[in-house]
Amino acid sequence: MNNWKNKISHPSQVGGIETSVLDNGAGRGVRIAWINTGSGLRYKVVIDRCLDIAEAFYNQHGLAWISRAGIRPPEHAAMTGLEWLRNFGGGLVTTCGISHFGAPDSDEFGDRGLHGRISNIPAEIISIRQPDPENGVLDFSITGVVRESRVFGPHLEMERTISGTLGVPEIRISDRVTNRGNSATPHMILYHCNMGWPLIDAGTTLNCNGQWKSRGQKQDDAIFNESVNYRECPEPLDSHSDTGEACAFIDAEIDPDGFSHCNAFNPGLGFGLEIRFRKDQLPRLINWQHWGKGEYVTALEPGTNLTQGQSFARKEGTLIILQPGESRDYEVRLKIKNDSE
Repeated sequence: MNNWKNKISHPSQVGGIETSVLDNGAGRGVRIAWINTGSGLRYKVVIDRCLDIAEAFYNQHGLAWISRAGIRPPEHAAMTGLEWLRNFGGGLVTTCGISHFGAPDSDEFGDRGLHGRISNIPAEIISIRQPDPENGVLDFSITGVVRESRVFGPHLEMERTISGTLGVPEIRISDRVTNRGNSATPHMILYHCNMGWPLIDAGTTLNCNGQWKSRGQKQDDAIFNESVNYRECPEPLDSHSDTGEACAFIDAEIDPDGFSHCNAFNPGLGFGLEIRFRKDQLPRLINWQHWGKGEYVTALEPGTNLTQGQSFARKEGTLIILQPGESRDYEVRLKIKNDSE
């Protein structure tokens, strides 16, 4: 993309960031930002839901799974039990954590709902940086702060930057989680990357070098076993109606640059979506498969822990404890790759 000199009057002809507020339906009043990369990749950031990513498209093709709930405002009730599911809109990236994710659990340290609080907390936008192609500035970004806090602690703060480059079909997510409180605080984070039709279709392959292992429940073992090609997406399954699903844990291999890679590739469309992450930051990878009729989705989910929750991680000795002032950084990239790549 280097032939625009003297041909454009405004950067939005090529791409950039446009903020707005939804004015109809269940999501009325929710702040969003549409981001156009100028490469065929465009996506919606939901500012009032932790700067998570909802719809995403590459040219005319949808990438993300959107649940029947769609975009909804954040809800306090979603932080207890399984209520998180009531306003889980799906979307290309839903953040889980940042003090707990996984199944609801309870111990002497408190009660925690499914997948934690962070995706139900609005962000405070601190900067939007637009591209300026006429002056050779192709990068753009939006940065916000999300705070999981209460009186008497804990107080975790996540600063998130979503960025990209004009002409490059890539989403870059950079997060820094900091303990702003005065006491040691548990920390867990998971990037729930939900992909749907048409990227996900019968024949789409799920690819990651490394050992795949069933989560261990009966419905998991029905998919993740040696007699089933669990890396190839099937047609919708009657067995996945209602709460039918399957999960596997993947021990992803590390490239020489320190990153792990996984992807969903649709041979009929001729492209796939790659998820790239640092394994020293996010050592766990989960594959969720839910092939219900009208609820057809799979997710690849890098995270700090597996999905058994905070109390399990504490007993297992894998729970991160952030001391006052301590930070953890995370980098996740999602990129369109074509056949040859």
